[in-house]
Amino acid sequence: MQCDVAIVGAGLVGASLASALKKSGLSLAVVETAAPHAPEKGWDSRIYALSPGSRRFLEETGAWQRLDPGRIAAIEEMRVSGDRSALATGARLEFSAYEMGVAELACTVESNALQRALWDELKAQDCINLIHPVRCRKLTVTEDAARIELQDGRILDARLVIGADGRNSWVRSQAGLVSSALDYEQMGTVANFSCELPHRGIAYQWFQNDGILALLPLPGKRVSMVWSVSPERSEALLAMDEENLCKEVGMASQHALGKLALITPAASFPLRMMTLPEIISHRVALIGDAAHNMHPLAGQGVNTGFRDARTLAHLLNERGACTDPGDRMLLRRYERKRREDIYSMQATTYGLKVCNDDPFLRILQNAGLTLANRITPLKKLLMQHALN
Repeated sequence: MQCDVAIVGAGLVGASLASALKKSGLSLAVVETAAPHAPEKGWDSRIYALSPGSRRFLEETGAWQRLDPGRIAAIEEMRVSGDRSALATGARLEFSAYEMGVAELACTVESNALQRALWDELKAQDCINLIHPVRCRKLTVTEDAARIELQDGRILDARLVIGADGRNSWVRSQAGLVSSALDYEQMGTVANFSCELPHRGIAYQWFQNDGILALLPLPGKRVSMVWSVSPERSEALLAMDEENLCKEVGMASQHALGKLALITPAASFPLRMMTLPEIISHRVALIGDAAHNMHPLAGQGVNTGFRDARTLAHLLNERGACTDPGDRMLLRRYERKRREDIYSMQATTYGLKVCNDDPFLRILQNAGLTLANRITPLKKLLMQHALN
């Protein structure tokens, strides 16, 4: 098999890139190990807060229009609270869509529903060769092409291979791109709740002595929780029965939404940061979790991945006289355009996490929240990047 661009991984970011390239004139192949599960009637415990920029990008791919609007909730306001130490009581930073002059700051979408919408969009495109279920065995790169040997014996020749195959990327390993990982020694504990009081489109985040708690609005009187805590604390939360877990989250959230009732079982996943000196090599580029990982406290992990896909799609769609999608200079342009965004988001999330772990730095963090909340231009500057 031959194609211009082979994308390994049809997760959220890889599938969005393929759909964004459907009018590029390039022949496309997407290699994936398995199709996503059909969305269930219940609520998915994995929820993403998508920026307006990510939403526009997904609308351009055609996948957004396949989502059920009744399962999407707008975030119109954000309230970030510091701890309640004696030296900094009630420090808070608030953002609103009205202040920013936008319709919404973000919107929440279920992971599996979004994955299914992107998958259906891929299958609807005649220009995309969707190869699944199959695993890759070997990547060989020459001057003019990259060859992927599949485990079922088939061979795929491409001029550009894009690794969108997640944190443990096979493409990254085969291309010899070395990553550095930092274990946050935290688990992201997630669950969904119905709430007694309406959330009014407000996303909450609390910096606490033992972690960082976020509640994101879902449609109706429902919220999604992401609680970044130590592995021991996460294990204790997962071991709680429904009643005690609801009480624990209610106390930690200062009962901002009244009484809570669990609607999806709690689950957890390890939190790590991963950096790479380079996200390209000869005829290879990385996007999404294959290129970077970061702490979820700012909700920017998947949005950063979508910005990878959006940037690379733009360069490939507007490549002009450069007919070779694997051209070294074109890939260098992609890397340069993405470097600042990736590093700044990783530095911000890491810095906030470190500050929250240190009692003295928490005092400075609380003071910073209070100061930033009083300076409207600074607040707008802080939010502007997250809206992209």
